[in-house]
Amino acid sequence: MKKIFTLAMMMVMTISAYASMSYKTAKNEALFLSDKMAYELNLTAAQYEAVYEINLDYLMSVNGRNDAYGTWWKRRNTDLKYVLTVWQYERFMDMSYFYRPLTWKNGSWTFNIYSHYSNKNHFYKARPNAYASYKGGNNKKSDRFYADKKVDKPASTPTAKHGNNKTDNKPNRHTAQNSNNNKGKKTSHFR
Repeated sequence: MKKIFTLAMMMVMTISAYASMSYKTAKNEALFLSDKMAYELNLTAAQYEAVYEINLDYLMSVNGRNDAYGTWWKRRNTDLKYVLTVWQYERFMDMSYFYRPLTWKNGSWTFNIYSHYSNKNHFYKARPNAYASYKGGNNKKSDRFYADKKVDKPASTPTAKHGNNKTDNKPNRHTAQNSNNNKGKKTSHFR
């Protein structure tokens, strides 16, 4: 009887640790992350649409701790490489809250973007059109879906990049409202 109870408890812990993210949660987190990427990387409207789709596909594909930086994370980064310019992609990789958007801590997910942007209600851009219509799945169609898709990119490197960079530790006017009770991080148990 004790073995059966232990086995049942292990199954419950495994299920909760490997629960997938709901579509609604993935959609909202992809929007927040993509909006900040659009702002800091100076994305065109077409890039913003594609980045939202890529982030949504990634978040919907994460079913557990091992997925956070596994196959779907690698697919996300490859897709982003097709959509971003060289300087945008290099900057993206230098920003850990963009490059590694999820962390598994103490049995739940932490969305790393909230360590940099604590006001979850502030957006720089209007919602992309894909927010209302895209249900996910481009990452499962082909590993070259975004390589074969024409996306308008900025003509050149901008003279001034938005947001903070590694050497500028002063918060900008949009990130000065840090929440003291959660240190700007949002955690969630996916259900």
